[in-house]
Amino acid sequence: MSRPETGEKAADTVASPDLSVVVPAYNEEHRLAPTLDAITAHLDQSPSRSWELIVVDDGSTDATAALVTGRAADDPRIHLLNSPENRGKGHALRLGVAATRGRRVLVTDADLATPVEELEHLEKEVPDGGAAIASRSVPGATISARPHRLRQLLGGAGDFLIRRTTLPGIRDPQCGFKLYDGEAARDAYAASRLDGWATDVEVLRRLRDDGRPIAEVPVRWAHQPGSKLRPLDYARFLADLIRLNRSGVLVALLFLAFSVILYSGRFFDPAGRYLTDSLQDQNQWEWFFAVTADNVAHLRNPLFTDLQGYPDGVNLMANTAMLGLSAPLTPVTLLLGPAVALSLCMTLGLAATAVAWYRLLARRVVRYRPAAFLGAALAAFAPPMVSHANAHPNFVVLFMIPPIVERSLRLCEGTRPTRDAVALGLMAAYQCFLGEEALLLAALGMGVFAVAYAVVRPDVARRAAPGLLRGLAVGASVCLPLVCYPLLWQFHGPQSYTGIDHGESAGNSPLALLSFAERSLLAGDAARADALSLNPTEQNAFYGFPLVLLALGVTVLLWRRRPVVRVLGVTALVAALLSLGPRIGVPYTDVVLPGPWAALGRLPLLESVIEGRVAMVCAPLLGMLVAIAVEELGRPGLPARPRGVRYAGLAAVCLALLPLVPAPLRSAPRAEVPAFFADGTWTSYVRGGETLVPVPLADPVAAEALHWQVVAGLGFRMPGGYFNGPYGDGDRTGVYGVPLNFTSGLFADVQVTGVVPVVDPAARRQARADLAEWRAGALVVAPGRYAGQLRETVEKLVGRPGERVGGVWVWDLHEGS
Repeated sequence: MSRPETGEKAADTVASPDLSVVVPAYNEEHRLAPTLDAITAHLDQSPSRSWELIVVDDGSTDATAALVTGRAADDPRIHLLNSPENRGKGHALRLGVAATRGRRVLVTDADLATPVEELEHLEKEVPDGGAAIASRSVPGATISARPHRLRQLLGGAGDFLIRRTTLPGIRDPQCGFKLYDGEAARDAYAASRLDGWATDVEVLRRLRDDGRPIAEVPVRWAHQPGSKLRPLDYARFLADLIRLNRSGVLVALLFLAFSVILYSGRFFDPAGRYLTDSLQDQNQWEWFFAVTADNVAHLRNPLFTDLQGYPDGVNLMANTAMLGLSAPLTPVTLLLGPAVALSLCMTLGLAATAVAWYRLLARRVVRYRPAAFLGAALAAFAPPMVSHANAHPNFVVLFMIPPIVERSLRLCEGTRPTRDAVALGLMAAYQCFLGEEALLLAALGMGVFAVAYAVVRPDVARRAAPGLLRGLAVGASVCLPLVCYPLLWQFHGPQSYTGIDHGESAGNSPLALLSFAERSLLAGDAARADALSLNPTEQNAFYGFPLVLLALGVTVLLWRRRPVVRVLGVTALVAALLSLGPRIGVPYTDVVLPGPWAALGRLPLLESVIEGRVAMVCAPLLGMLVAIAVEELGRPGLPARPRGVRYAGLAAVCLALLPLVPAPLRSAPRAEVPAFFADGTWTSYVRGGETLVPVPLADPVAAEALHWQVVAGLGFRMPGGYFNGPYGDGDRTGVYGVPLNFTSGLFADVQVTGVVPVVDPAARRQARADLAEWRAGALVVAPGRYAGQLRETVEKLVGRPGERVGGVWVWDLHEGS
């Protein structure tokens, strides 16, 4: 290889060179030698150009430094900079660029995936004061060898996120071959803060923010084996992107992706798929959305309907119909159907909830945005939230709860008390139309937090209390007029009830707090989760023992230094104890202890709460503790901790959270709706004001008839149904579904046992009376379990055979039929 004479070398080292080349290197002893040969050979082809080559050894443990030292001894234009430890590409480039003196600065990776000969193309395109970056994505670029398919997908996903959130208009920000104006490069890298692979994005964004032009130049590129990208680097890269994207758009896209993946089994075919673990709740919620849209479209009272439960009807305000979303989504429901509206509500609502928690954590709990992201992900996608995501949008669409917490904290500060109090009142009113029980549990958690904080920081509590109390009074004066009439209707209107007794098994077992949920991707145990919960939609704890131990460890380690950690830990503990219910069974013994819920559960409103759901309050609290732990371990600017401590701490966080990553919710193809309902044949059998009676009647165990009614355009009423209402006959105790009368009880017995009952004249008279009360126009038996026995029972009651029409058996009850 030819080299300039010694005198020329000496002159080059004194004057500022035309070009500085910076190569970051970590354990590159095998690839670096040919790279240095290629670079020096190419640069020496232009004798008029002076240059320097700076290799930054990023804490290598091999012979990288020795190799460069040997080259530098032969050529003083080659320099070695050493980093005492491996901190990442960004840190290495920051050191290297700071040491440059060139009019222009070329940054290239040690593998030379972009050949150094492409420098001449960048030199032609580099704008004054800006940068020319090699691109594999603009027309004219060629790729001769591609990496593994998985790496392509991850790289493509990263480029997509960068283009959409951080550097719009730049197609390939991560190619490691870039030519900068020297001063622009030194300014941008000096201001950079990231140590990882995302430094390319950060520097380009700083250039763009400074108004410096950036050109993308097509190049030849070939993947080189021996990549230094490790699996954890992708996580670090994502964390760095979150730090860069202060607008929160990236976070919102990530949470939306999480939500879509969770609902992927149904999201892309909402009308044709059914969430199997929702039991009958998907049918019920689609019916709520359909009925609300129908009431709004026809200017009827949105708080009541008699489309099911005829003749008494359904108090919709007492059934968490989520009028705050089901009413605004009326156009979507009418145009695309309630299945699509409900799917959008749950998917977008869950993502919006995660974003709301992220904003609260980033503003109030931690300054390190990746930590806020991780804490918000746990708050929104914790196992109990995923369980309720099957069927209970009122418990996963909680995007108003974090703003309510934020406004309450502002009242404590007293900066703009009137505005904050009014906003709090409006938010609370709106949350009442999204889910009152969620608001009640949030208020319970905030109350416990306030008491705990007053004990820990009595001086702060005394200063904050007057403003908080005044603000709550103002907020109540704003909220109550807005919700007064709906609440009166809920508690004293038609089909209102006093409360629902869920029995003594509604509390959590202590083991449920330490076990893993059924839908845990890595640690799920369906049999154990089923044994420790009411059903798949009520797995209200299941945080797993690693997360519980992590939360305990964070609380203990930071007990003295961060008072808020004490308060969060105590609040989570209280919520967990309350969720055990009025009687706590000691695992693996016959010992039963009184629980603290025994006193609270008798209070108004709380009497209807499924006490196991109080454990859901722990989700955001644990998310905040995790966020604080991650910030303590990884946030730049905090006191540096030994690398071993950082790695051990982050490993503990990973071990606690990875078992909680949920698998997509289960779904299955939906049963086909009989043509009798789908094509409108039913209209020939049901006249104005009459009901259609499905056999058996819809109930909380089998509510497919609600779906048939929705498909039929809500054109007929029906007795029975799946909703909350009073027991009846003067007893306003709440029950699920309609109390059975003689005829509906008869059908229910056949559905359960498959035994055709004896039908005597007395039974026929009672059946005629029940049918008259229902104003029944037709009885319908659809295909299904014990359909033959149900058909025989109806034949005995009516006294004649039915008619096979549109895939069902029909008995027309009109005179002379």
